[in-house]
Amino acid sequence: MLRAGLSRVVRSRPRCLRAGSFSVLVRPRSLAAGLLALVTAALFAVLCVGSGEYAMGPGRVVDALMGNGSAADTFIVRELRLPRAGVALAVGAALGLAGAVFQAVVRNPLGSPDLLGFTSGSATGALVAIVYVGGGAGAVATGAAVGGIATGVLVYALAWRRGVHGFRLVLTGIGVTAALTGVNGYLLTRAQLTDAARAVLWQTGSLDGRGWDDVTPLAVAMAVLVPALLIGCGPALRMMEMSDDTAAALGVRVEPLRLALVGGAVVLTALAAAAAGPVSFVALTAPQLARRATKAPGPNLLPSMCVGAALLVASDWVAQRAFDEHPLPVGVVTGLLGGVYLVAILAAERRAGRI
Repeated sequence: MLRAGLSRVVRSRPRCLRAGSFSVLVRPRSLAAGLLALVTAALFAVLCVGSGEYAMGPGRVVDALMGNGSAADTFIVRELRLPRAGVALAVGAALGLAGAVFQAVVRNPLGSPDLLGFTSGSATGALVAIVYVGGGAGAVATGAAVGGIATGVLVYALAWRRGVHGFRLVLTGIGVTAALTGVNGYLLTRAQLTDAARAVLWQTGSLDGRGWDDVTPLAVAMAVLVPALLIGCGPALRMMEMSDDTAAALGVRVEPLRLALVGGAVVLTALAAAAAGPVSFVALTAPQLARRATKAPGPNLLPSMCVGAALLVASDWVAQRAFDEHPLPVGVVTGLLGGVYLVAILAAERRAGRI
């Protein structure tokens, strides 16, 4: 038994893979956790595509995706239901990555776009578009993206004082969130009844009626930002998690790196909100679940992405199946799960004597 235990420890040690001058550190447990999350996300995506009044089993869904199903199955799967699952996967992955970046930057498990004000800013931008512009889905998405990015700039500027400290960023974000909550309430009172109902549904976070056009801006941004955050900023972020002084002593330019990380995460959060509304608590929960699954130090950026995608698509399946006659918006399910998880985090912090 001792020999078997030692062999497991050896297999779980980080390994460095080299290809010429390029090298990457691979942790077998982190890789396995990420692959398991991807498989889970794919499984729930198939289940979501097969759910609905015209129900299909996983085999029929896969056949339709491969082009081997009937004409009706292929149309329903590819044209009607697959875009919704694709939006769920992309939004979940973006929120998981953004949450991991924010929690690493502020060195706090409560550091997420939900609590720092960026999703509230996206909601403000969308409400302005609904109430005063009266545009369609494109105007709402544009308002959400602009509002989220503008809020990110405001929070960073207010938190700046010869640099941005993580705790000061959290406090500033909480204050901005409180102010924007009041602004959003005022905007709802100014809206017509139909517009107010539409705005409330959007604020909840929903995937209803979403198509490829809704996720295209997010997909383009992820194609650029994901490699930049994972490869360009990931190793330096691992150093910065120890402390700013330690990272600076190791040659990291702390403030430019922090600005790049926060900027990238804000853009991902804003475009995710533009695609599906301000879906709550995915960015808070996914990095913590990934950390517990990998049991590895550091920001766990890639596992957090995979867990975020799995978490959102699984929540969407629950939202569709919990009440057959009245499907719920996915934000209701993530809010319930995230609220319970937030209470658990606070309880654990209290038992540890940190709050």
